[in-house]
Amino acid sequence: MRAGLIIAGIILLAAGIWVTAGNGSYRKTDTVAQLGPAKIEATHDKAVPQWLGIAGIVIGGLLVVGGIASKKR
Repeated sequence: MRAGLIIAGIILLAAGIWVTAGNGSYRKTDTVAQLGPAKIEATHDKAVPQWLGIAGIVIGGLLVVGGIASKKR
């Protein structure tokens, strides 16, 4: 469990730093117009909100510290 907390924390830290640096994005497809079976769609690249990256850094840091500080049984 201890190693699992540390690994999960490191992954969250890395993802949080990646998003906060402005590299996180996703694609969203919207239907612009539709007439019968014909459909016009537009795809947009959207950035992941920066607060989500900061939350990942904080939670990842807490998991790493918790994994290191937990006692072995």
